[in-house]
Amino acid sequence: MLELVKVSKLFNPGTPDEKVALMSINLKFNPGDFVTVIGSNGAGKSTLMNIISGVMNPDMGEVLMEGHEIQQLPEHRRSRWVGRVFQDPMAGTAPRMSIEENLAMAYMRGKKRGLGWGVNAAKRVLFREQLQRLGIGLENRLNAKVGLLSGGERQALSLLMATFTKPQILLLDEHTAALDPARAELITRLTEEIVSELKLTTLMVTHNMEQAIRLGNRLVMMDKGRIILDIPEERKRSLTVSQLLGEFERISGHQLSDDRIVLG
Repeated sequence: MLELVKVSKLFNPGTPDEKVALMSINLKFNPGDFVTVIGSNGAGKSTLMNIISGVMNPDMGEVLMEGHEIQQLPEHRRSRWVGRVFQDPMAGTAPRMSIEENLAMAYMRGKKRGLGWGVNAAKRVLFREQLQRLGIGLENRLNAKVGLLSGGERQALSLLMATFTKPQILLLDEHTAALDPARAELITRLTEEIVSELKLTTLMVTHNMEQAIRLGNRLVMMDKGRIILDIPEERKRSLTVSQLLGEFERISGHQLSDDRIVLG
């Protein structure tokens, strides 16, 4: 499974804008872990996601998948193992292509591309079955352009596409933050159902502290490029938002300050 060993990342080294994004991060995922990650702006959460997905390489340290180093592999090579849903509903899909064309691309993720990537009758049946699980009627709109979908519909499709091939690690990068409360709750419910059904190992960044406590079996809190808390399931069950804030202040020595943080 996925493991990060002493991973560090420095931006703009040797300049006045030098910034430590990650500092000697050690993080190991057990199969089926659902880890929520919270921290203030600049804590290193998105950099952590980018290091895992291959968008950027660490300056130091190792990223291991099943014991094999992958930190030098580019993003497209890691796509066979990693699925990702972004905060922006416009990301992660091709807006000018239809729903079924987007699903066909997701279906071929990590496979060799050839003449068989197109949509045939068997794939269309599969796509309808998968879309029906979302419960929002997209199975009846296979030929609709994705750019015409609402934000919630598009994020639901992105979630399905990211999990279509049962990736070994699923990255959720504040994937409900840009949605209104009703659609955010829909995507949260779909996330819980899909992750549970497929037993996906998941890392979810969120600014919602109540959500971070409620979802998953582990909670990681970051501050200034470091992991300062890694809370297991047994302790997480009884944790409150006020207790989590208190722990952060006790360990970091300062209050959690970020306008985007939602307490509940």
